[in-house]
Amino acid sequence: MTDNPTRHRRQPGRLARACLLRPWSLLAAGALVGGLLGVAYGTLKAPTYTATSYVVAVPTEKSDSASALGFAQAYGRTATQLAVLGDAQSSVGVPVRTLQRSVRAATSPDAPMIAVSATSPRPGLASDMANAVTRALTRHANETKSSTHVELIQFSRAVRPTDPTSASPMVTGLVGTSAGGLLGGLALLVRPRRAEDDDARSASVPGPATATDVRGQL
Repeated sequence: MTDNPTRHRRQPGRLARACLLRPWSLLAAGALVGGLLGVAYGTLKAPTYTATSYVVAVPTEKSDSASALGFAQAYGRTATQLAVLGDAQSSVGVPVRTLQRSVRAATSPDAPMIAVSATSPRPGLASDMANAVTRALTRHANETKSSTHVELIQFSRAVRPTDPTSASPMVTGLVGTSAGGLLGGLALLVRPRRAEDDDARSASVPGPATATDVRGQL
């Protein structure tokens, strides 16, 4: 009984398509799982709100704007220190550790202004923490204005935020999809290839020739 040469030609083609399908399926599965996990994280995680208050450093008659800018940078670095946060704790009613995790201060290299931001799942608490830290920082700075010749003045109070600043489920889903696809690609790079190479080599070996074919060639 002779073998069908057409069947031998089709088998390597099916193996090649299967080898191409498996990598793409791994990438798709990784992206799908990552996207689902990202959407679930963005949906289940409680939204967070951020409120920001601003203070400005003003020079007195014995100082200038350059000194005010320099002291604004220094006060911005001390806004999250224990001395300031300890005073703010009594007025806002939260532990110092909460203020350390939630409050950030930023300064500008061009303007003597300090931005104090606070983040919390409760929008009202976020604004209260930002305003409390700003008041405490202003008190500490103005206690030494007779020697520094720079005064801190509140420029803008923090208001209760209405929109969350945390990422939406759509954003976390896109991030999860990208991360899942990246992990799937890395898994393809480190996967063992010996079994696939052996299958490809065995599939490329032609079938044994029959006695009739040998006599015809001779």
